[in-house]
Amino acid sequence: MLKLQGKTALITGGSSGIGLAIARRFAAEGAKVFITGRRQAQLDTALAEIGGDAEAVPGDVTSTADLDRLFATLAERAGQLDILVTSSGVADYAPLDEITEDHIDCIFDLNVRAMVLTVQRATRQMTAGGTIVLVGSIAGTVANPGYATYSASKAAVRSYARTWTHELAARGIRVNTLSPGPTDTPMFDGVSDALRETLTSRIPFRRLGRPEEIASAALFLASDDSSFVGGADLHVDGGMVA
Repeated sequence: MLKLQGKTALITGGSSGIGLAIARRFAAEGAKVFITGRRQAQLDTALAEIGGDAEAVPGDVTSTADLDRLFATLAERAGQLDILVTSSGVADYAPLDEITEDHIDCIFDLNVRAMVLTVQRATRQMTAGGTIVLVGSIAGTVANPGYATYSASKAAVRSYARTWTHELAARGIRVNTLSPGPTDTPMFDGVSDALRETLTSRIPFRRLGRPEEIASAALFLASDDSSFVGGADLHVDGGMVA
């Protein structure tokens, strides 16, 4: 039996990288999948890859107007929302002396503020049995020189998951964090060979993760297989944090 048969899932940032891999896996497991992103052409390409019962709603999750339109569309086309995965995010290098107000605002606006406002709206359409997977990063746990702001934003994601686990438990909604390690996605296309080798050397498995492996972990957290898991931070990092 398919693990997500009859479920409706929304994946923000579902048009590329980890979000796209999650959308593909959820669709293959029987879910009706909605993805959102800012670029229509990228959304169209993603839909062709996802297959199954999938739709794309263009929009910017940092815009409250776009979020309202997104969830109005969900209510019209699907009714109840069962699964939310917040995969939209940005990372930008800036050591302490180079951190600017714009740098802080840009990262926290997408990685934290937009996530909070997305979850807030999603829970209004969820009933008992709903699941929320917040895509964090092991950067929220380990030191990452030059990426302090990004790491701080991902630590905030973990904190929200813990608190929301308590706030939403009475409604039967579970919240967990999925924290990937270095993963071979388009975000890594511009990474130098030297940095790639450095990161790989810090991973006991001696390789980067694959988006499909992160998607498998997301499926576990989103499905009934994790029915007694709440407020967890699941590291999918080849043992890097350990």
